[in-house]
Amino acid sequence: MTKIQEMPAVARGFISNLELNVPKHPAWTLPKPAGKRRVSIVSTAAISKRGDKPFSWLARDHRIINKSDRDLVMTHVAVEFDRSAWQQDLNVIFPIDRLNEMADDGEIGSVAEEHYSFMGAADPVTMEKSARQVASKMKIEGVDTVFLIPI
Repeated sequence: MTKIQEMPAVARGFISNLELNVPKHPAWTLPKPAGKRRVSIVSTAAISKRGDKPFSWLARDHRIINKSDRDLVMTHVAVEFDRSAWQQDLNVIFPIDRLNEMADDGEIGSVAEEHYSFMGAADPVTMEKSARQVASKMKIEGVDTVFLIPI
């Protein structure tokens, strides 16, 4: 991971000008015990299935990754981002195998069939429509816990 002050000027300027969006009325509920939770992954690594539409710079949409998908590509291009770790082990940016192990061991209830990826370089405020679509799909699938992997 690169520190903001070590980024090229363009990236540093973009990230430094983002405003933190703090919800005015967050909804909080009591969580289920871990052994009963259904977990889905949300990654900001701009990963998608090989053959899917690549993410563009500042993309506001998302990609769906199924539980069994392993042939994934990353379309987030940044000179300061080191891809070597995830190229050796997908679980670095998409820990699906670890979640499956946790479900098998009864540490969590189950792993969702669908998981989601966004372009982390985009302004989160512009992703609201896509985020609502993902939340709706998660609700239908019974997901009650999201494992956010910010990249």
